[in-house]
Amino acid sequence: MASKKLVIKLTKSIIGLSPKQEATVKALGLRRINHTVQHDDSVTVRGMIAKVTHVLQVTHEA
Repeated sequence: MASKKLVIKLTKSIIGLSPKQEATVKALGLRRINHTVQHDDSVTVRGMIAKVTHVLQVTHEA
């Protein structure tokens, strides 16, 4: 059975974030505001999202 997917959208600018937070956003594959990517729902991705929740919007793929 296919694993669940998360849809992650960058909603705010990364200007002003700490270098570690900025690197986390880039590691998720997000490049600009309103850019959306899909990732498998894993512990690693959840941890990355938890570090920068204030600039992201996360939903489950239907």
